[in-house]
Amino acid sequence: MIKIGRWRIDAILLITVTILVIFGVVMIFSASYYGTIDNEKGPYPFLLKAGFWSAVGYALMIVVAIVPKDRIRALAPLLMIAALVCLVLVFTPLGVNINGANRWIGVGSHTFMPGELVKPALILCFAHYYSIHVKDVRSFGKGFATPAVIVTVVFVLIYKQPNLSTAGIIAITAVVLMFIAGVKPVYLFGFCLFGAAGIAYKVFSSGGEHMSRIMALLDPFADAQGESYQVVQGLLALGSGGLKGVGLGGSVQKALWLPEANNDFIFAIIGEETGFIGCLFLIAAFTVLIWRCALITMRARDRYSMLVGAGVTTLFSLQIILNIAVVTSVFPPTGVILPFISYGGNAMVFFLFMMGVMLRLSDTDPVKKKTKKKKRKGGPRKARGMEEAA
Repeated sequence: MIKIGRWRIDAILLITVTILVIFGVVMIFSASYYGTIDNEKGPYPFLLKAGFWSAVGYALMIVVAIVPKDRIRALAPLLMIAALVCLVLVFTPLGVNINGANRWIGVGSHTFMPGELVKPALILCFAHYYSIHVKDVRSFGKGFATPAVIVTVVFVLIYKQPNLSTAGIIAITAVVLMFIAGVKPVYLFGFCLFGAAGIAYKVFSSGGEHMSRIMALLDPFADAQGESYQVVQGLLALGSGGLKGVGLGGSVQKALWLPEANNDFIFAIIGEETGFIGCLFLIAAFTVLIWRCALITMRARDRYSMLVGAGVTTLFSLQIILNIAVVTSVFPPTGVILPFISYGGNAMVFFLFMMGVMLRLSDTDPVKKKTKKKKRKGGPRKARGMEEAA
């Protein structure tokens, strides 16, 4: 544990997050170097943006880590309401369409992605809800139906953007939270079965992009210049790295061959430049992060803290596993970013916000100040002398 002000926080988690953030900024700069030069913007725009948002997020993390837990908990309903409002605003004139997707809200020259706000908002809101309705958790109405409606609304709004990957991650995280809270498994099983059937019907009946991605997964090199182009280029980058990599900044695939090299597929550039050893280092760092989050969850002193920790641990695990699975062609491309490593200002800030919450939960008691014992006047020697004189 490390002391910050009156509070003690998990030093290993803090150090791990710091290493990941610094490594992420370096790799974003490396992966985006040629792309920004090609757009005649110079080599530094992504470096400056990533550095700025990382600094903002890191400062927010430290602030949240020393704020009393009750204040964070009080924000849960407001965050959830704000997230739902922002999801609706995406479909208004304020929504911004990029590459055929309406996932952002435009504010001047800046964009905001509501899907990233929903992740911490839903975790905090559900933890707050289930810590209040402890007696009703096994009931169908308050225990299952009310949260299920919220999850369904959020899923539909995000899926319509379209953003199936983010919608799926949020839904799975919510179901895990409901299960840990004590909702009857039969309700959750029916909910998951109904949801999976609906998604499968939508994907297979409409065909289109989702279906083509699934078919391309079976044999990526069968359509290397078409639907599987990004996956194939990512595999070529990973294979070119070998054991030690080609060296930082030496990637060939990032030279306008691999789309989204600084975003969804940055793990491929890491593999090419730092090799198998670099990938192992990154996976080890993520393993430590998940381990510390799980440990904080198991050591939680109240129901609310336990549910928040479980939600954050589940969310980060899903993000990491799915991103690496996509880059290694184990799972169809989904657009899931790698926490702290992929470029994204909104995501960086909210991921660090969640780490701040976990640091706050790592110790709920302030450091006790040492108090010196007051000595009696005269001391023991003087008292003994008085007794002898008597």
